Amino acid sequence: MAAHKGRRLRKGAATTAAAALAVAALSASQAPGATGAPEPLQTSAGHSTPAPEVSADGNATGNSPYYTDLPPLKSPLPSPSSTIGTPVSRGEGEAGIPATVLDAYQKAEAELRATKPGCNLPWQLLAAIGKVESGQARGGRVRADGTTISPIIGPQLDGNGFALIKDTDHGAYDGNSSYDQAIGPMQFIPSTWAWAGRDGNGDGKADPNNVYDAALAAGHYLCRNGWDLSTERDLHRAILSYNNSTDYLNLVLSWVDYYRKGTHSVPDGSGGVPSHRSDDDLPRTSMPATPGSPSPKPSKPSKPGKPSKPAEPSPDPSTPGSPSPEPTPPTGTPTPSDTVDHLVSADLDGTELTATAGDAFERRLGARAVTKDGKSVAKVRVRFTISGDTDATFTGGERVATIATDAKGVALAPQLLAGEKAGTFKVTSVVVGHTAKGVGYTATVTPRPADKLVRTSDTALTCAPGGEFTGQVQVKATYKGAPAAKVGATATLIKSAADPSANIAGPYFKDANGRPVRTLTGLTTDANGVVTLPKLYADLFSGTYLLRVTTPGGGSVTVELKVSVAASASASASASPSPSPSAGS
Repeated sequence: MAAHKGRRLRKGAATTAAAALAVAALSASQAPGATGAPEPLQTSAGHSTPAPEVSADGNATGNSPYYTDLPPLKSPLPSPSSTIGTPVSRGEGEAGIPATVLDAYQKAEAELRATKPGCNLPWQLLAAIGKVESGQARGGRVRADGTTISPIIGPQLDGNGFALIKDTDHGAYDGNSSYDQAIGPMQFIPSTWAWAGRDGNGDGKADPNNVYDAALAAGHYLCRNGWDLSTERDLHRAILSYNNSTDYLNLVLSWVDYYRKGTHSVPDGSGGVPSHRSDDDLPRTSMPATPGSPSPKPSKPSKPGKPSKPAEPSPDPSTPGSPSPEPTPPTGTPTPSDTVDHLVSADLDGTELTATAGDAFERRLGARAVTKDGKSVAKVRVRFTISGDTDATFTGGERVATIATDAKGVALAPQLLAGEKAGTFKVTSVVVGHTAKGVGYTATVTPRPADKLVRTSDTALTCAPGGEFTGQVQVKATYKGAPAAKVGATATLIKSAADPSANIAGPYFKDANGRPVRTLTGLTTDANGVVTLPKLYADLFSGTYLLRVTTPGGGSVTVELKVSVAASASASASASPSPSPSAGS
């Protein structure tokens, strides 16, 4: 749940002031991710003003309502017997986090520390957002695998006091085929979950109602754009991208500081549930779906003569440097995207791209938004999405980026980076929140090349029938004279120099089960361009055989292997000690 559009925190200036005081009282911790009180941000009674310089790169929750309860002003005191990292608090019930929920936050931090170490994500930030969004999954009402006992669903975003977000998932997640609703313990809207969702508990699927999945997704969401959450500026940007409200920023920061000063786990289902929400004076069209939760409050009649509040921006995922989001006009007012008929490629070279594994694609993907009569449309958000079996990403390591079109109607995607996995994948571009026809691109990653292969040793390779070759074949790959690292190689025991197909007899490698294999794929050169092949074995047939190693780019080397009884005798002779000279000789 996050702040709704137009009407937020009806407690107005009092609530904002309370949040600011809480942040000031709790800002003593200077650990990464909680750097003290936030920068001065303008607020006014009755609604929140977006912070300046907020990147237009996402809104996880669609600005749904959230819990406004503040942490106690008295910080939890760590117990002397507590463990480092999660000290046990004394007497402060709010410091307790349900065990499974806490585990999900800490596991997400650990994974992001490995995959995005420059982000410096503290798990306390996930805990703070989880507290504000869902009361730590409604007090920890989750199963052992982290899935909520019943879905947590926010109100429908129908523009009635909230953002207007029409259905994007055909009701698959929220059960609503007319409008979207925020879902799960971290309250993602379906359209954001579609690209931000992650599998955090290893069950092979990304489920927004699973706290492990949702926590990991939130971590990746907060770590995009190359943000470093140990800096105040990026920390504020990340939180505001989750919900573009100063009240929300202050509230989350206050909980971050509170959790940093002491937390402990409590049994699942025993955590407290907050009691105040940012939409307390609005009709509840939908409540969090949890058995035993309070019944929805009856709708309140609107107050006569009360003016409507200005709408808040609804940003969308993008990359650093994108223009700030434009305020969303009142319902019924045309937006620039309403005039877009379709997107066309802004690249005169077409929609096909090629790059070598590990390199950046030279061409930038571009899409131009146009009307039916071909006129360009500025200030339209275009979302670029990478799909397919690939490890390619945009700069910053993300697979999704949203960019606003410039004065010429053109949105340029961030630099596309080829991963190590060769093959073809797709990149699509669509107008955010609009059904205008998009543009698709085909991108191909070619394997790293090597134009020359040589053995690193000239020692003859011999073996007796049924024996094992002494030593292993090692080759070095180069490309234009330089070592070719991370190059894929294939080793085949071929029939003859003229017939490169795999032999059916003679020397062989062994697979994991000890069975003969005469073709090996998936070999990769190291940083020096060297690859060492597994051990070779001989069957009962004598003769001279050939092993050929090849790489993309034309590299090839053929190695001779000899199997004979003489090789066995020679090996035995060389292994026997030389007779000692007799005395007097």
